[in-house]
Amino acid sequence: MAAFLAACSQVPRIVTEYRIDVQQGNVLTQEMVSQLRPGLTRDQVRFILGTPLLTDVFHAERWDYAFRLQDGKTNEVVARNFSVFFDANGQLASVRGDVEVGTVAELTAPVARTQVVDLGSLGNEAQPLPPVDEEKGFLSRMMETLGL
Repeated sequence: MAAFLAACSQVPRIVTEYRIDVQQGNVLTQEMVSQLRPGLTRDQVRFILGTPLLTDVFHAERWDYAFRLQDGKTNEVVARNFSVFFDANGQLASVRGDVEVGTVAELTAPVARTQVVDLGSLGNEAQPLPPVDEEKGFLSRMMETLGL
């Protein structure tokens, strides 16, 4: 019996188990970080980067975005930390972290895929959209067919 159990404890390296990639936290791309600029409000930063992973009650002016990826095949771990700091008025003051901030040329170049809209610059000149005619639902059409 002992020899049988000892034989089962050795797994030949021909057979390997499948390990998945484990991703945790916020994924921040260079494009997202390049859109940040001083003076953005908290809502604008949340729209660009997403909800922060860590917010501290005692340090409300700091948001932390953490990311960790463990490769299933090699067990290699990639970890990134990015912090956003706001001033007393709730506007973006500075950033710190592993992701690089974009250059002036990147910030001023036309972007094909995304467009940054400064919500504070939109005034009253924005025209409301015309009302959309709503389609009748299934129940409304059936009631109309029955004459109700």
